[in-house]
Amino acid sequence: MDPFLAYDVRGRVGEDLNEPLAYRIGMSFSHLFEPESVVLGMDVRESSRDLFKALSDGLMDGGSNVIDIGMCGTEVVYFATSHLGAGGGIMITASHNPRDYNGMKFVGKGSIPIHGLNGLNDIRDMSLQDKDIPRAGRGGGLMSADVVEPYIDKVVSFLEDPDRLGGMKLATDPGHGCAGPFIDKIASRLGIELVRIHHDPDGSFPAGVPNPILPEMRREISQAVISSGADAGAAWDGDFDRCFLFDENGRFIEGYYIVGMLAKTVLEREKGAKIVHDPRLVWNTVEIVRSMGGVPMMNRTGHAFIKDRMRKEDAAYGGEMSAHHYFRDFYYCDTGMVPLMLVLQLISGSEKGLSSLVRDMENRYPVSGEINRKAMDPRQTIEAIEREYAPGALSIDRTDGISIEHERFRFNLRSSNTEPLIRLNVETKGDRALLRSVTEGLLNAIDSIEKESEGSCR
Repeated sequence: MDPFLAYDVRGRVGEDLNEPLAYRIGMSFSHLFEPESVVLGMDVRESSRDLFKALSDGLMDGGSNVIDIGMCGTEVVYFATSHLGAGGGIMITASHNPRDYNGMKFVGKGSIPIHGLNGLNDIRDMSLQDKDIPRAGRGGGLMSADVVEPYIDKVVSFLEDPDRLGGMKLATDPGHGCAGPFIDKIASRLGIELVRIHHDPDGSFPAGVPNPILPEMRREISQAVISSGADAGAAWDGDFDRCFLFDENGRFIEGYYIVGMLAKTVLEREKGAKIVHDPRLVWNTVEIVRSMGGVPMMNRTGHAFIKDRMRKEDAAYGGEMSAHHYFRDFYYCDTGMVPLMLVLQLISGSEKGLSSLVRDMENRYPVSGEINRKAMDPRQTIEAIEREYAPGALSIDRTDGISIEHERFRFNLRSSNTEPLIRLNVETKGDRALLRSVTEGLLNAIDSIEKESEGSCR
């Protein structure tokens, strides 16, 4: 499998990604972007250290200095790149993928994402070419930097009154990824009591793949909230650029509603701000943003695309229902810690639990949750669904996949950027029975299309 994807590098270690390729990626990055210095961080995976060594050697042989910030989350690389004034940054991570995967995420100066349309394809072409990449006349050096405290300062700066969080109890599940040491320090600073599970970083991931989007990976943190009487629960993926939240009853809260909460919080501080959101679920977000005097802007799903639009529009906040949250004041980048701080601030200030804060949104716009189906030909399946559901539609949008809106329900069907899947999201206007019937009808139609495709291939 080609490990160069739309906006990162990711694949099985030893098959798709290895140390010689990591070295050539480092050389290519230095030759193409000519950064004087590059921030380099890594997650806890067992392969990360060896890939770090190869990548850093390639960067230095290409003429760049390497700033080693150690084991961290992706957002710490984003922070350090801008905080230290580096010419670029690379995070070694495969995020929520299984333990035998690894990868890389890239940013340029100012933490601007590097993706297929602005340089990643060039890195791919140079890295995979047959001929040698020439070493720079003068190689770079290796240095280390401790950016943990400045990073925590940045996270805490989003709080209006940090003292309000003192005494709160939070159940946490980093999934043996990188978040544990960082939430420890943040909680200590703010006086938050933690109920820790799967807390220590361990690249073998003994509790399972660190992917809280999977329902089976939420059970233990949900139980920890209930048994401890915590005010809320939080779980992260491996590189903690996504935070998944649980209310005081241990119930998972869909990221869609967190987007609405955070958009409102941002607009209370900045009247008339622009808010970028993805097209999968929209009604709740658009209603809140407009009611607060803001400007909602729908954009293609994916961190690189959201960030580019936010920079272009100078948007204050961007949110995806997949638990990616972006802030202008965090270099237009996504962070898994700032959203948690803002939600805890809302809980502490309202004297209500998280369940009460989201109840109205959940009742007004119930959702299916994202449902994945394997697809032999995603485009064919999406086109067939469009033909079936387009009649009578109020609007059809192709920002990302297909979004079809009817009077009482709306759905988005899109192909995954990283896996051979199609992803379905459905929402209705306050009608859970309709939600169930529309979702069931769509899934039956998708399954029927896939069966026909399989039969025609035999």
